[in-house]
Amino acid sequence: MTEVDYGRRRQLLRVRGHSVAWVPPLLLLAGIVLLDLNTTERFRIITWIVLVPGTAAAICGVWTTAAFAALAVVTYVAVDSAWPGEYQAGLGDFVLVALGGLLATIASAVRLRKEQEALHIQDIAETTRRTVLRPLPPRWAGLEHAGVYLAADVDARVGGDFYDIQPGPNGTRLLVGDVQGKGLGAVETAAALLGTFREAGYHEKDLGTVAERLEIRMLRHRRHTTDLGRDDGDRFATAVLIGFPEDTPDTIEIVNFGHEAPLAVGPRGVRELPSGDGLPLGLGDLAGGVPPEHRVPLAADETLLLVTDGVTEARDRKGAFYPLDREVASAVAADPGDAEPRRLVRRVRDGVLRHSRGRLGDDTTVFAVRRIREAAGEDREEGRLRS
Repeated sequence: MTEVDYGRRRQLLRVRGHSVAWVPPLLLLAGIVLLDLNTTERFRIITWIVLVPGTAAAICGVWTTAAFAALAVVTYVAVDSAWPGEYQAGLGDFVLVALGGLLATIASAVRLRKEQEALHIQDIAETTRRTVLRPLPPRWAGLEHAGVYLAADVDARVGGDFYDIQPGPNGTRLLVGDVQGKGLGAVETAAALLGTFREAGYHEKDLGTVAERLEIRMLRHRRHTTDLGRDDGDRFATAVLIGFPEDTPDTIEIVNFGHEAPLAVGPRGVRELPSGDGLPLGLGDLAGGVPPEHRVPLAADETLLLVTDGVTEARDRKGAFYPLDREVASAVAADPGDAEPRRLVRRVRDGVLRHSRGRLGDDTTVFAVRRIREAAGEDREEGRLRS
């Protein structure tokens, strides 16, 4: 059971802040008693009362389940005794009801312990996610942005997708990426890359140098994990590194490590920026270095949309991929306001979930960002102080 499922169930069993989990087993008990007393001796169902503590075990606490177990035994004796001796269920069924109540109480205790363990694991995963993907103010370092991360493993809620914004004296830098593989190894790799990005993105003057630092960090991390005896020797990461120079507000710098091509979304439509013409991080030695840096125009009213392959590889029931470009272009054509980062991210997220019927095959990240024209200098200075 996931934390979301557990929380929804708990919410359904509360009315005005008070638990009503005891109502279903109580109604079941009353129904069994009334039916047994108002039917003939050929239809004795008082033994069904064993279902009462069993139902309580699934939705109530341990003490409530124990109370229903005891109530079921007492009710069984009282109702069965009301019948003539030749029609009474007898000792055998009494033992069944008593034993059923005991087992239901034990099952309730086991269930609650498992739920507590699951919630504890969820708390750890949430803390890990917030450590890797640090919370960002919605307006920061001269940028307005929005992002959403959906883990394919809903129980873990953490994977290898990553993103971050780093302001600095040489402009604001943005990194979005996806580590190959899953599990804690992918999370560890993402954390290593983000740590390097936050340092290099702040100190290095040239975006190409930041890209080189990321490539070196990936190689060092991979070598370290291999020396520890872990099977991470072939791990790599796709990523898009973007710089927002202060001296050219209508231009951005892009280094694409084999990642999905960013989309520029605005009132005039959707256009694709330079695609992954380089190899992923960790494979740069095969190409003789990091990918080339591109300088491309980005209008003031255009939003950058960056996604991981969980979006573009989402499939519907017939196996068709999610048509990201077409869906975004259609939405913006109908309402130019959909180019706003929050609305754009929400539309893509809902579209992917609807297209895949909520069955994500891979971790999914949707990130949208655009420059803030008004008070850009004030926001940038605030971002530097917070970093």
